[in-house]
Amino acid sequence: MKALTEPVIRASFVNCTKGEASRLTLPRDLSELPWEDLDFLGWRDPGAPQRSYIVAEHGGELVGVALRLAQRTGPAGHGSMCSICLTTHLASGVSLMTARKARRGGGDEEYASAGEYFCSDLACSRYVRGMKRAAASGIRMKESLTTEEKVARVQANLSTFLSKVLDAKVLGV
Repeated sequence: MKALTEPVIRASFVNCTKGEASRLTLPRDLSELPWEDLDFLGWRDPGAPQRSYIVAEHGGELVGVALRLAQRTGPAGHGSMCSICLTTHLASGVSLMTARKARRGGGDEEYASAGEYFCSDLACSRYVRGMKRAAASGIRMKESLTTEEKVARVQANLSTFLSKVLDAKVLGV
């Protein structure tokens, strides 16, 4: 990923207003991030623990998405797998994050959202590159894929999620 600046990041958001994007808390260490090792920029808002954000290239454009963490249910010791990087964590290491759809036309579409299970710290890029490990109780399944193939899978899984967020249609039942 290319290094991003604050104005570029704020302008990339597709599912919140310009005012909301101007008020969101950005990571403090933007200039120190290992950009070449990131498939997307992801962070949690330290002032609002239920909010998180991702910014990634999608379809040749930079797309920023505001996310909300779903309320956690189920047993505390239950393991879960991130749908983006396939890292397995215990307890709070994986969170269901939902995003309002980017374009809303009224009616039921106004309330449409997309959700996915992400690593709670949004460090998927670092997990697949072996730069970070899940907590001792988390398990990384042994795979025969190369790091490049795992990175491609992260990018494909994230692209699928971003496509859902950018889709203005609500699927019928």
